[in-house]
Formats: sequence, C-alpha cells, structure tokens
Amino acid sequence: MKADMRASADDRLKDPQDFSLVLGGPLFQLMRRSHLADDALLMVRRRIVVIALICWLPLLVLAAVGGQLLGGGASVPFLADVEVHVRFLVAVPLLIGAEIVVHQRMRNVVKLFLERHLIPDSAMTRFDAAIAAATRLRNSVLAEVLLLAFVYGVGILVVWRQFVALDTATWYAIPSADGPRLSLAGMWFGYVSLPFFQFLLIRWYFRIFIWARFLWHVSRIELRLVPTHPDRAGGLGFLAAVVYAFVPLLLAHGVLLAGNLANRIFHLGANLLDFKLEILGYIIFLLCLVTGPSIVFAPQLAQAKRVGRREYGTLAERYVREFDAKWLRGGAAPDEPLLGAADIQSLADLGNSLEVVQTMRVLPVTKEVVLTLAAVVFVPIVPLLLTIMPLEDLLNKLFGIVF
Repeated sequence: MKADMRASADDRLKDPQDFSLVLGGPLFQLMRRSHLADDALLMVRRRIVVIALICWLPLLVLAAVGGQLLGGGASVPFLADVEVHVRFLVAVPLLIGAEIVVHQRMRNVVKLFLERHLIPDSAMTRFDAAIAAATRLRNSVLAEVLLLAFVYGVGILVVWRQFVALDTATWYAIPSADGPRLSLAGMWFGYVSLPFFQFLLIRWYFRIFIWARFLWHVSRIELRLVPTHPDRAGGLGFLAAVVYAFVPLLLAHGVLLAGNLANRIFHLGANLLDFKLEILGYIIFLLCLVTGPSIVFAPQLAQAKRVGRREYGTLAERYVREFDAKWLRGGAAPDEPLLGAADIQSLADLGNSLEVVQTMRVLPVTKEVVLTLAAVVFVPIVPLLLTIMPLEDLLNKLFGIVF
C-alpha cells in the first residue's frame, strides 16, 4: 500500500496540476471568445488597450461634447480630474497585467508542495480535493454574477456616490437637492466605466479569497515540516516569494489612492497630512490582504519549532556530552589526531542546525517582504509630498533615509 502511495505521489510530481487563480470564470471565457486572451492569458497589450479605451475614450468624447473637457461650469473638468485618468490609464492596465504575473508565479505552487514532500502520501486525496475546490470556485458563474450585482448595488450606489465622488460640480455630476445630477459623460462613467473597473477590482479580492481558502484547506493537512530547513520556515518559505506576485495589484491600489488624494488636494484644498491615518490604514489593509492567507500555517510552524527545539536540543545534549567525554575526559585514543578531526566539524554543523531551529519563523512571510510591499503601495503617493514641502527638502529627506 505504501509503495502504491509513493508511486502516486511520484506520478503527481512528474505531471503536476497547474494552479491558477485567473484561468477561469465567465469573463475569462468572454475574453477568449473575443480574441482578447488565449489559454495562457497572453495578448496582454491587446486587452489593456481595448479595455482602457472602452472605459476612458468615451468619457473624453462625451465630456468634449458636453463642454466639460476644460470647464463648462465644472469645478473639476475632465482633463483636470487626476483620479479618472490614473484609474483607467494606469490602474486598469496594472489590474489586467497582474493576471499574467499571478498566473505565472503561482502555477508551480502545487509542484513545490510536492517537490518538498510537504504533503504526506496518506493526504494526497485531501490535497487534490483542495485544488479541485479552488478550481470550481474560480470557474463559478454564480460567483461572478453576484460580484456584478454587488458592484451595481453597493459599489456604485453606496461606495462611489457616498464616499468617493467629489462633493463639488464635476464633469460627471452636479450636486443638487435631489442628489447628484449626472452629465452624459457621467452616465457612461457611472454605468459602464466605473462598474467595469470595480468588477475587475473586486474580482481580485475574490481571487485572494480563493487563494486563502486553498491555503486553509492545505493547512488542515498535517504537513511534513522540517525545522532545520534553511528557509527557516520549515520548507514553506516559497510562499513568501509567491506573495510578490501581487505587486502589480498593490501598485494599482497605490495609484488609486494617490489619484483620489490628488483630486482632494488640488480641487478641494485639502492637505496631504490630513490623510495620514487613512494612508496608514490603507497600507495595513492591503498588507493583511496579500500576506494574511499564509497565517493559517502559523500553528503548524509553531508546533514544528517547539518539537524541533526539543528534539534537536536533546540530540545536541547527547552529542556534546560524548564530545566532552572523548576529547576532554581522556576518551579519545592516544594516537587519534585532534587537528582535522571530523568530530569538531560535526559539532559546528550541529550548532548551525540548532541555530536554524531557534530562528525558525512561525510565519512564511518575512519582514523584508512586508516592508517591500508597503513601499510598493506608498511609492505612487510620494509625488504628492511636493504639495507640502519643496522638492529640495524632499530629496534631502529621502537621501538622508537611504544613505
């Protein structure tokens, strides 16, 4: 029976299932049928150009027709709306480009679990079930329909109108006693461009939920973690590298925040420092979003560290006593040379192994990864610092931090 299980595991390793968060769902199938994507999610440039133009170009034309391109009584004309341009010309391409990055970086996740022998042979069926469950959810038609309904029912009517839309006369709406009155360009913006963008965004949150659910299912398996693994995460260190796949997604969020703040600073007279708590909370939320799923392995990693410290501590105690008895208490043969003795090298190796166990992390993600991801979100906001300090002072502060 064990031989059969081992053969089954070897077969999986030779022909592992590709794990993808993005190759599925009604929108993906629509992209394929309209020749904007293929089975490997290529044609990225074509998708970016077509989708960005569908969302942005009609707004330009309709704003020009309605006289809101440069003025027309609007406090925020179309060309001066920083947020709308970065949303559709920068953030949308990043959200689309993130798909190919996530697909390529995550497709070997299953193979890595198998290559590192983290999954016991007896749990292969459960591991396959976790993959199948993630695939079914990714391909769910009902899920994307519910996401679309959420976008129109909550994203547009509540989030955008109540919290995001500027409280002044803009190219897309004019405030009135009965609520904002949409212009012609505003109708396309509110019912086509913005919903499409929000759908792209919220679908990414759904994909991260699938990723978290998959990891949770895997964490329910008693993994074969190795406390002395040099990645200091019991063999799960590759999950930290996988998190970098979400860099384009985080950058898109940073761009969105920078655009929203720019509008409020340039058109409503706000100060960047007024939003410091919002910026901090935004960054923390995004870090939790992309690094949080790996927390499910913390109990197993902590248990492996405790067991490793006990077992390797016992082994070290036994070895050093025998070493002491042999080399310091006269146990060694008179003609056995001390110089170059393998025992000394083995003692050093054992000490290194014990140090690895002592410094083993209980989370796969490192501090360096977290700081890098936080910097990615904050980078688009850096130019806005020029609104509160001269460029020379800003450069001096940055150089002082770096050097």
